[in-house]
Amino acid sequence: MSRVWDQLQFLRPGWGDLIEILVVGFLFYRLLILLQRTRAMQMLLGAFLLVGVYFAARVLDFALIRYLLENLFQYGAIAALVVFQPELRSGLARLGRNRYIRYLRTLEESHETDELVLAVTDLARLKRGAIIAIQGEVGLGEYADTGSPVDAPVSAEILKTIFTPYTPLHDGAVIINGGRIVTAGAILPLTQSPVSDKSLGTRHRAALGLSEETDAVVVVVSEETSRISVARAGRLEVGIDEARLRAILSGTLA
Repeated sequence: MSRVWDQLQFLRPGWGDLIEILVVGFLFYRLLILLQRTRAMQMLLGAFLLVGVYFAARVLDFALIRYLLENLFQYGAIAALVVFQPELRSGLARLGRNRYIRYLRTLEESHETDELVLAVTDLARLKRGAIIAIQGEVGLGEYADTGSPVDAPVSAEILKTIFTPYTPLHDGAVIINGGRIVTAGAILPLTQSPVSDKSLGTRHRAALGLSEETDAVVVVVSEETSRISVARAGRLEVGIDEARLRAILSGTLA
């Protein structure tokens, strides 16, 4: 019993340890946000399971299991850099878009807002249906994989071309992340909530569905009524004008 008690002494933290725990906890929270809805999430859960086994072996003094897991962790860190390379690259890129240093991209984001507003208002004037999702903190990779990769800067001309009637990508959604058009023709989840306004079609239901599951902002142009709508946090704002659209997109990109 005394041996087990000695092994548990590392669980008695001081004030410095508590501060470290809070910092590490915050970093892990940000990491989980970055990895949410990616294949790395399942692998990360497996890694947590191994860590849990290691601590159990340490408490119970299972020397062989501790030895094997310590060697696995030693070389596993290098393997993780290779396995998680796409997610790490995406995470570093998103770190550069953190709200505390985004002021460095003010001019670029203003240009993106102008291009989006121009594209949406022109599409409404031409009565071309469109749905554009702007990624927030929650990744949209799961939905982007259902479309066709574009990887182009946000441009009014490109967006209007994508939503030209009878083209292959016309009926799907465009996903924008980090000032670039990631994919077009993506399939978004439809809302399961009842929609009282019968004039709202599939695009509006898809916009609501995505805004219910993620923190994305989704802009919809109705080809029947030419109205511009925006879905955010499970709510749909219908029939907004250019000034309101610009205000919403400025807040989203900034």
